[in-house]
Amino acid sequence: MKKNLFQQKQGLMGINVTPIIDVALVLVIILMITAPIMTISDLAVDLPRAHAHSNPDTDRLNITVNPAGQVAVDKVIVPREDLPGTLANRLAVPGMSNLMVVVRADGAVAHQVVRGVLKDARSAGARRLAIATARVESGREQEMAWTP
Repeated sequence: MKKNLFQQKQGLMGINVTPIIDVALVLVIILMITAPIMTISDLAVDLPRAHAHSNPDTDRLNITVNPAGQVAVDKVIVPREDLPGTLANRLAVPGMSNLMVVVRADGAVAHQVVRGVLKDARSAGARRLAIATARVESGREQEMAWTP
């Protein structure tokens, strides 16, 4: 018995989207895992030790200062004198004005330099500031942000 045209096309009406959804979910999971790792600069710093609770905020802007005085905003090294302008540009983006600005300074960096970075961040429009410290817990170090 010969099938008519409607019966032949009826088998092609459904598309299996399950494999597409599986691939999309795997990509989302990979991005969620790697995104926080990619926002911290590669400058080597020895964070000061402190007893504080970790901050669960994931929306943050990292400013890293190493002992040589180099400053990095997230992964981009910027000259110290360009820091206020760079921060102002980043915070001026719609939806970014309420970012937590975390200063990651090496323990050997002078207190005055850290205060200057915090002052620049505040003058650039940062509303939420924090200082990153390292906490020793069960023999291993963890990075955390302390909000004054």
